[in-house]
Amino acid sequence: MNQGGSAPLRRGRGDIHIHTTASDGLAAPREVVRRSAELGLDLIGIADHDTISGAFEVRDLAAQGNCDFEVIVGTEVTTARGVHLLALYIEDPIPSFRSLEKTIELVERQGGLCIAPHPLSPLTPSVGQRQIERLLRLGAPLAAVETLNPSPAGRITRNKLLRLNLLWQLAETGGSDAHFLDLIGTAYTEFDGRTAADFRHSLAAHSTKAVELPRPHPSVSLRDYARQSRRSMIMHPLEKVRRRIGRRT
Repeated sequence: MNQGGSAPLRRGRGDIHIHTTASDGLAAPREVVRRSAELGLDLIGIADHDTISGAFEVRDLAAQGNCDFEVIVGTEVTTARGVHLLALYIEDPIPSFRSLEKTIELVERQGGLCIAPHPLSPLTPSVGQRQIERLLRLGAPLAAVETLNPSPAGRITRNKLLRLNLLWQLAETGGSDAHFLDLIGTAYTEFDGRTAADFRHSLAAHSTKAVELPRPHPSVSLRDYARQSRRSMIMHPLEKVRRRIGRRT
């Protein structure tokens, strides 16, 4: 108990792994802002695949609405061999299909940091055990591992990941990996403080904690799953090709 018997201060809550319609999510940036405000989150991170345009839009909308939460600009980068890596606190795009080490270096040059999302998962392109242990041997600045991701891709390896992280001693994060509006905030990271800067300090101090809301989580219709799968497998890949061609011309 604190001096004088006052209740302990509530720690910050941040869902730092959210997708929007800028990549393969079904929630538009404006909807993400509204939902995050309704949930009373202190911090959100937008991590669209290989683009930061949605993150900028969410940040601008949150600022225009005088929202009480902060927005971290991020992306879920496709690295070499298709492996995914979360890059946060960036302002410029990160090129795809570079090695993990090179990707982390490019993020660090911007003052950003990297987190391994849904690590070890066989259901989606993920950083594996050997890759994480190689990064640790090389001293690569991997800031954290996402130990709590409520998607099927994250749930399947959670127990093994927790055991391995007892050896790795990396900071832990939780994120919804939400591609659907109602799933935002179903998992989040508790951290010391309330701001994006506080979150970063809490990661460095290894004082973060991954949290999941009690189940059952909101259900998603088969129709919406089909729409999201179409965006993921057809529409978003075509958009990435168009962007790549546009940069070359």
